[in-house]
Amino acid sequence: MSPASPAAPARLADVIARLDRSYPPALAEPWDSVGLVVGDPEDPVSRVVVAVDVTAAVVDEALARGADLIVAHHPLLLRGVDTVAASTPKGALVHRLIKGGCALFTAHTNADSADPGVSDALAAALGVEVTGPIDAKDDEPLDKWVVPVPVEDADRVRRGLFDAGAGAIGNYRDCSWEVTGTGQFLPSDGADPAIGEVGALERLDETRIEVIAPRRLRDHVRAGLRHAHPYEEVAYDILELAAAPGPTGLGRVGTLAAPTTLREFTAVVARALPATTWGVRAAGDPDVVVSTVAVCGGAGDSLLGAVGRRGVDVYVTADLRHHPVDEHLRSGGPAVVDVAHWASEWPWCAQAKGVLDSEFGHADGWDCHVSTLRTDPWSTSAEA
Repeated sequence: MSPASPAAPARLADVIARLDRSYPPALAEPWDSVGLVVGDPEDPVSRVVVAVDVTAAVVDEALARGADLIVAHHPLLLRGVDTVAASTPKGALVHRLIKGGCALFTAHTNADSADPGVSDALAAALGVEVTGPIDAKDDEPLDKWVVPVPVEDADRVRRGLFDAGAGAIGNYRDCSWEVTGTGQFLPSDGADPAIGEVGALERLDETRIEVIAPRRLRDHVRAGLRHAHPYEEVAYDILELAAAPGPTGLGRVGTLAAPTTLREFTAVVARALPATTWGVRAAGDPDVVVSTVAVCGGAGDSLLGAVGRRGVDVYVTADLRHHPVDEHLRSGGPAVVDVAHWASEWPWCAQAKGVLDSEFGHADGWDCHVSTLRTDPWSTSAEA
């Protein structure tokens, strides 16, 4: 038997769809800019470069490799622009990408908050077993639908609700609860009742069906219900469920396999991440024992207060500043380890590569490469 031939190259649209499933755009912060920047969704993609930043050197590398796509963490065009002329630094990169037939896609704060995301990759690199986010986002808003229906029509109505997107809870589908009771109604003039007669009080056994559905599908579920329900006027309740924190959100909290000192843990961080001029530094008692850890890829000083409330022993992040750290420690917050911004996010590149390889690794000519170019801007350091 001859070996199976490789699958045809993926379309850019297929690659985007896969990335969006892992890093949902809805998780991006309101100020952010994520998604496709350059490229035709219908173009084929077989060679990909994954990087933290879109710099001239990264574009050089991608074009030299014949890449069809760069997947980057940091947006090239984060703030509003009124020109991408080739005479501007960013415009020049846009022109080079277009001329070179290389698309550009970014996953920024949506990758930060995804599960797993940027901070999960950082935690894994440091040997931290993740237990949850530092600042959890609420799960998707849900409605509970309560629908009475004649007993003999319950299965059809239940199926109509399921087909409209109701009844999904985690990894389970077609979920519902029911109880049987007695309903009554009196059809008045002008009514066209499916059961009973105008002017006569009708009492009958009904099944009360309860299902959960995403709030964003409310109109769709309502339409599915009305299509499946036998009554001319459908009675139903929609209860908005209280928000609950989910597994997505900024940063991660976790534990080390064995306790260690801050001094030793700082050395672990330095060995685990790529070397930079910025280096790795810690604030706090070097001999304090640490076993619970919070991490946040990228600039994480906005989470110092949340980290303090989580009761961890040490917090690893990037771009920490003098006054916030000083005030954090004076207020009893945990020790902190400060690393270079680029280094804290670089482990995510391998995670994104794994996402794409798992879906498209069998495709004809597929090659996904993690750029090892150091795009950290700091180049020189000196000691007195």
